[in-house]
Amino acid sequence: MFARPDPSSVRIDGPWAHRDVYANGIRLHVAETGEGPLVLLLHGFAEFWWTWRHQLTALGDAGFRAVAVDLRGYGDSDKPPRGYDGWTLAGDIAGLVKSLGESKAHLVGHGWGGLLGWTVAAMHPRVVRSVSALSAPHPLALRGQIRRTALRSRPHNQARALGHLFRAQVPMAPERWLTRDGGATVETLLRGWSGEQWPRSREFAEAAERYRDAVLVQGTAHCSLEYYRWAMRSQLRGEGRRFSEALARTVDVPVLQVYGAADPCVLARTRDASGPWIGGRTEKHELAGIGHFPHEEAPTATSELLTGFVKG
Repeated sequence: MFARPDPSSVRIDGPWAHRDVYANGIRLHVAETGEGPLVLLLHGFAEFWWTWRHQLTALGDAGFRAVAVDLRGYGDSDKPPRGYDGWTLAGDIAGLVKSLGESKAHLVGHGWGGLLGWTVAAMHPRVVRSVSALSAPHPLALRGQIRRTALRSRPHNQARALGHLFRAQVPMAPERWLTRDGGATVETLLRGWSGEQWPRSREFAEAAERYRDAVLVQGTAHCSLEYYRWAMRSQLRGEGRRFSEALARTVDVPVLQVYGAADPCVLARTRDASGPWIGGRTEKHELAGIGHFPHEEAPTATSELLTGFVKG
């Protein structure tokens, strides 16, 4: 048996302050820097707050209060047995904004965090100033593309691109898959979902090590997979229908979408499918040669896009 990392090991030192904030009935760990309007950074699958290290400093230096959170079930935040449904996760973020002493926030999310940003904007619009979604189309746009392509035999379709979503549905085995060999699966996913350049860099090696260690924290693998399980199984239940109806509300705040042109997880047609749910000002950028992790693969360009957008 190997010794699992202590949850506090994710509290990595840097030009930010760590603290705990209580929201929606749980404790959430955050790292923050800067002063000014609140920008709340939401990470994606198998990541944790540290994925935003470049943007934390860039936004802080640009005159914003930048806060990166470990989402429910991740890092040094609480890992309760329940609450991985879209309703509760959106409540976590809306409650976190208020617990941070603010009435509104700019939401920035990658992957699952981006989907959550769209969700909060639809369900708790009073706490949202803007939404910046990295590699994350509107949840209903993504679901629609998955359904359209699920039965197609062509290799390049959205359902196949998100095959890990379906793999997560069985019990126990996905947790072992994610944590075997010291979290080696996480590094494999990082390489497979990135563009060509980042995996060759020294920074990739550090990031892979950090994410591998973080997924080994007790409970993290199970909790991260519970996001996928609820997303799939809710489609067969009444709560899923009600959730979709609530999500269908138009997002009237400004929206920034950033994608990697080489992203194998979110395909080109899906990237263009969010328009029906956007009612306000919108920008969309695709970064050449970049995969699923624009904030990691092209941190300077991504930070410039984000700071320029929230300033606007």
